Amino acid sequence: MDDAGRLRQAGLRVTAARLAILQTVSGGDHLDVEAIHRGVCDRVGQVSLQAVYDSLNALHCGGLLRRIEPAGSPTRYETRVGDNHHHLVCRNCGRVADVDCAVGHAPCLEPASNAGYLVDEADVIYWGLCPACRTETGSAPPCPSRD
Repeated sequence: MDDAGRLRQAGLRVTAARLAILQTVSGGDHLDVEAIHRGVCDRVGQVSLQAVYDSLNALHCGGLLRRIEPAGSPTRYETRVGDNHHHLVCRNCGRVADVDCAVGHAPCLEPASNAGYLVDEADVIYWGLCPACRTETGSAPPCPSRD
């Protein structure tokens, strides 16, 4: 299905900005809002940053984009949705990479106690150094390990 069809199926209006956002995010690698805004403006001309934020929220709520928020990093977006995969984040440069679910089905991890919650998703972020930063800095992380 094309992007316009996916927008309609999610109950969202098809706009040039939303189509440009989907194209930008699908062509990028865990892009932050600033990078998405630049990509949208390159595709369709001037679009306000607030319009991009509003559209990203609508696309996320519509299930077309996944929002990830690694601690200390800007919010990132990707088009890989619905499979409960996880992420690797480089402590040095902030690069983000996908890693498949630890078990293969949601929620991938079972908490020791669910406190009465119905758990349907686990959001795991693995921290370390990407291959490029390991080459530059050696294998020691730039900050002490967390206990």
